[in-house]
Amino acid sequence: QSVPLLPFLLAFLTCLYNGILHGVYFANFKKYDDSVWLWKPYFWTGLVVYLVGMKINISADSALRALRVDGDNSYKIPRGGMFEYVSCANYFGEIIEMWGYALCSCSPPAVAHALFTTCFLARRATQHHQWYLKKFDDYPPERKAILPFLL
Repeated sequence: QSVPLLPFLLAFLTCLYNGILHGVYFANFKKYDDSVWLWKPYFWTGLVVYLVGMKINISADSALRALRVDGDNSYKIPRGGMFEYVSCANYFGEIIEMWGYALCSCSPPAVAHALFTTCFLARRATQHHQWYLKKFDDYPPERKAILPFLL
């Protein structure tokens, strides 16, 4: 399956910019005292939050890939895991990951990245959710777009 060039380039440039921003910040402005920072509760809490988000993201991506087995390209309702609560469990997992990283690193670039990721993916998830509701008459009415029980 081909990938459109413009979205690929924009995603690449976004990742490149984000990586440079983080690299410059950590190389020039943030100095961690390993003997203290690694034992702060926010570091370990952030690490656990990040790992939980990663687990949700990987599981959701696997569930979505499993919907397209044997070349069947028909649309189906994703089920299981966080898909029982939200339409875009993969986006939810990614948001959780980014906030875990922000908490773990306590850096302004990471917090900004988490905030913008949340805004961007919440908007996309809302659009996906609306599409699911229009496409499937039997779509679970209690399922939210991106935040379980809320949005």
